[in-house]
Order: sequence, then C-alpha cells, then structure tokens
Amino acid sequence: MPNIKSAKKRVLVSKLRRDRNKARRSELRTKLKRARADEATAFQIRAAVVSVDKAAGKGIIHKNKAARLKSQLAKKQNKASA
Repeated sequence: MPNIKSAKKRVLVSKLRRDRNKARRSELRTKLKRARADEATAFQIRAAVVSVDKAAGKGIIHKNKAARLKSQLAKKQNKASA
C-alpha cells in the first residue's frame, strides 16, 4: 500500500475504474454472444452494435476492433435477411 496521499487515491480510483470497465466488457461480451447465436434476432444484433459503439467510445475496446465487430454483425444480419 502506498504512503503518499495522492498514490493512495490513485489505487482507489484505479480499482473503481477497473471494476467498472470489467462490468462493461462483460456486458459487451454477453451481448455479442447473444447476437452471434444461430437464433439471434435483429433486435439483439442492433443492441450488440450499440454496445460495441459505447465500449469503443469509452476506451474499453479499440476503435478498429469495434469496426471489425460491427462489420461481422452487419454481415450476419444481411445474410439472415437475404
């Protein structure tokens, strides 16, 4: 445990951010898993795309990864509708 007051605060803030990011990443993975399922609905795919955008905006995932995931989901939706 650090001795300096600012370092103590950094430890606390880092833990809060880590926990928050972990929850967001877990939610994202769950939505992606549901959207990739064989019986996925258009609503689930749209929800996953929104979740991907939010995660990229908050720095949870890289913007290029977000673009790749959205492209894969769009391809799946187009294939299902055709």
